[in-house]
Amino acid sequence: MARSDRLLRLLQAMRVMPAPITAQRLAEETGVSLRSLYRDIDSLRAAGARIEGERGYGYRLIEDFALPPQTLTRAEIEALVLGLSEVRGMGDKALADAARSALAKISATLPDEAEQQVLHAVSLVYRPEPRTVGVDLETLREAAWRERAVEIAYVDQHGAESERTIWPLALVYTERTLSVLAWCCFRQDFRIFRGDRMRAARVTGDSFRPRRVPLLRDYLARLEARDSA
Repeated sequence: MARSDRLLRLLQAMRVMPAPITAQRLAEETGVSLRSLYRDIDSLRAAGARIEGERGYGYRLIEDFALPPQTLTRAEIEALVLGLSEVRGMGDKALADAARSALAKISATLPDEAEQQVLHAVSLVYRPEPRTVGVDLETLREAAWRERAVEIAYVDQHGAESERTIWPLALVYTERTLSVLAWCCFRQDFRIFRGDRMRAARVTGDSFRPRRVPLLRDYLARLEARDSA
């Protein structure tokens, strides 16, 4: 790993891990020896990062030179914490990890008082029953971004099993379910497939680029026409 990449990884680890963080824990997280870790801490300090602590006591990132300072109102902080808490409760591990990382980066750019407001926000989200999904959502999300067809094994509400080839357009998160809005190649129409009814998903080599955005526009136009009728 290049040294610059290692330093960025160390910074991110200090953003997201509860402080104070021992040197041993940071070394394990970044995959370096303790000797290299101490040198990396010194390099970050020399570059402008305010890092409190010393060998044997643990470290805390006070000011992050890599991110510009942010000025947010208390209401804006509440909105961010609430929104990212909702993302963490969606049942999508990749997005949950991204939400934690994003909040850590934002917190690192805030003054001390505002950072405390993040840590002790009034508004939180709690979901005792997270959404269940039968397949890897990252596979579907990547297929949608790259506009690749996906073969799925699906069980409908009556228990009937089928295999479909779909063009994934968007992931749809509702109160109780997570679904995929797609163009069904068999039906030649839009369909919504529930994530908990998918048994398998395999990305094929077939591309539907550049159809995704036009198809999404068509679908939204259908919804508007239906709602205005």
